[in-house]
Amino acid sequence: MIERAKIIFIHGASSSGKSTLARAVQAQIGEPFWHVSIDHLRDSGTVPMERFRRGDFRWKEHRARFFDGFHRSLVAYASAGNNLLLEHILEEPGWAVELAAMFEPFDVFFVGLHCELDELVRRETLRGDRPIGSAAEDFHRIHEGQRYDLQLRSDQPVEDNAAQLISAWASRRLPSVFAELARNARPVYPR
Repeated sequence: MIERAKIIFIHGASSSGKSTLARAVQAQIGEPFWHVSIDHLRDSGTVPMERFRRGDFRWKEHRARFFDGFHRSLVAYASAGNNLLLEHILEEPGWAVELAAMFEPFDVFFVGLHCELDELVRRETLRGDRPIGSAAEDFHRIHEGQRYDLQLRSDQPVEDNAAQLISAWASRRLPSVFAELARNARPVYPR
């Protein structure tokens, strides 16, 4: 019998420190967790981003399929019994409800990572691998109306945030915020 998979879902604006926090948690947590993000697909070459940037393909025509596939892949990983440390941005209306329905069979811990706007803009500029302005756009909308099991601030030392996340996760109460959202969501995909 496969144990119910656990998903620690870190939600925050582009350049807020999700990857840094996820790596710190993965290095300290007492169970194996896969660190999964869109960046892994982009940076590994799985998605032909250079060809999208050159204009060989139109991202707008493929974006919905890409995210639908990514979301479904998360369910496949977790259904096989893998714990996930997911970093993702709920950019589109409906994604939270969609993912809540898809993640209903799993133990999800939803973490909001907040970062000041000036710092987001500074980080985005330094990175150079994001469309300028996406962090500010995220800042103004992605946390609006969201409820979390835990909220962290990226101006705190990453080791402290990781320790706080692991402690809160270990003592979490069920049902989580995501499970509550799933109860109000209609299933999006056949099981």
